[in-house]
Amino acid sequence: MSEPGLPPAPAEPAFPAPAEPAFPVGVGSGGNAEAGTGTGTGIVWGHRAAIMAQAAIMQAAPGEPLPPPADGKQAAMIQLELLPSEPPGDDPSSAEFVGGDLPFAAQAEAALPDPVEEAAPDGLTPDGATPDRRATMQPADGLGLRDRPLTPITLRQGLDNEGGLILPPPSPATALSPCPGGAQDDPRRRFRRVAIVHYWLVTMRGGERVLERLLRLFPEADIFTHVYDPSAMSDTIRAHKVTTSFIQKLPGARRHYQSYLPLMPMALEHLDLRGYDLVISSESGPAKGVIAAPDALHLSYVHSPMRYLWDHYHDYREATGPLGRALMPLLCHRLRAWDMHSAARVDRILANSRFVQRRIAKAWRRDAHVLHPPVEVDLFSRAEAVGPAYLWVGQMVPYKRPDLAIDAFNALGLPLVMVGDGPLAQAMRRRAGPTITILPRLDFQALRRAYAQCRALVFPAEEDFGIVPVEVMASGRPVLAYAGGGALDSVTAGVSGQFFAEQTVASLIAGVEAMEAWLPGFSPQAAQADARRFAPAHFDEGILNALR
Repeated sequence: MSEPGLPPAPAEPAFPAPAEPAFPVGVGSGGNAEAGTGTGTGIVWGHRAAIMAQAAIMQAAPGEPLPPPADGKQAAMIQLELLPSEPPGDDPSSAEFVGGDLPFAAQAEAALPDPVEEAAPDGLTPDGATPDRRATMQPADGLGLRDRPLTPITLRQGLDNEGGLILPPPSPATALSPCPGGAQDDPRRRFRRVAIVHYWLVTMRGGERVLERLLRLFPEADIFTHVYDPSAMSDTIRAHKVTTSFIQKLPGARRHYQSYLPLMPMALEHLDLRGYDLVISSESGPAKGVIAAPDALHLSYVHSPMRYLWDHYHDYREATGPLGRALMPLLCHRLRAWDMHSAARVDRILANSRFVQRRIAKAWRRDAHVLHPPVEVDLFSRAEAVGPAYLWVGQMVPYKRPDLAIDAFNALGLPLVMVGDGPLAQAMRRRAGPTITILPRLDFQALRRAYAQCRALVFPAEEDFGIVPVEVMASGRPVLAYAGGGALDSVTAGVSGQFFAEQTVASLIAGVEAMEAWLPGFSPQAAQADARRFAPAHFDEGILNALR
């Protein structure tokens, strides 16, 4: 996926990894400030970072069960990941929670006097912190609660005078998303260390947005990749430890990384993933071929089997120079064999569309479940007025078919705005007629306006999935898409758009004419509702289900 994505989210430092993975370790009850124990009411932010408001810390006593909650209450218990470096002494407030051997657990309770209607989508979020770091915290779906404000508290690290641990909350960018089944059903509890393998990190496109969402689900994960350009990455990605393969050290790797493709299988196998019990590979370029530990679970999220090895091989070979055309048959033959064999190392495979699912079965002979990528649909909204121009957005490369859009709209004489740059950009500018405007790029706010004000999006490519159509739908505008690839998953004919049958000028012209006849009955609200199928919460739930 290479469409323009979303603006980077701010990052916060992740919490330290747990010393022990067990859930729960047992808790004691009662206690006093001198012993660093106590009771109280609290809330849980995520399974790897215990964030509590007015919370109690109870010293662990293996074998003692958690006292049952009172009638009318619901309880959840998690093991804290920040442990005291030494037992609290006479001054509990002096203890620093920076690591150690004493496990603690927290009990979280809240009253449920009314039925819960809807889960809060983003977990626990501050209601508005003031300069003295006081905040009102709200329970999340993990506790099955909503709109139950708690008493404002002072947020700081260490033990308070009552023996309770108060920690500053992470931002929504790094807070764990609440598990749909609640804290006790969270499969992330099983994994102590998580490695996420992404093919290369040199631009922020659709695949990198998926990586950001994975990092939200696993805020303590380490990243492994072939090539890393920090200046091109979001704050969310830069906040994590990134380990590169030896490709990073080769001449010109940041710009010409694809030239080193024949070396990438060996480079992946040289990455040391010992100690990681969960490996998630993000595959479009080579990523899944890492060697995971024998007891580790390897889950691969596949944006696409490598196009230049499989279904687009002849397109790429024709577009390269004489030397490339001579070398590609030999090199790609060997790479295809490795690509297929390395798929056997993966325990579970997720495909981002039914189209990619079929390609995985064809190339790798592996079954895959479909999990559509996350799209931040809430960042987009309708405009008060819609303009007369159609819109095309994408990289100016052959398979995106900008030539098809230009030729059709030249013939129709209708206005078309094209946003994108790439190898074909100059040729497309020469090809475009007077009704076509080509812009190399737009910032995010301008792109949002272009989405919301366009007459419709023209999408002539056969994409693996295609995030741009969903973003346009979330902006309340329809999509005219080629009836192939991932668009068949994202666009609903007669609701959020229409299809044209063939990648030809005549078929696209017929599609535009059909769109014009259909537009008077189009419902922007229906298109937005259709786009919500791809909200990030659905992706989160799919990833967690794949780990169960």
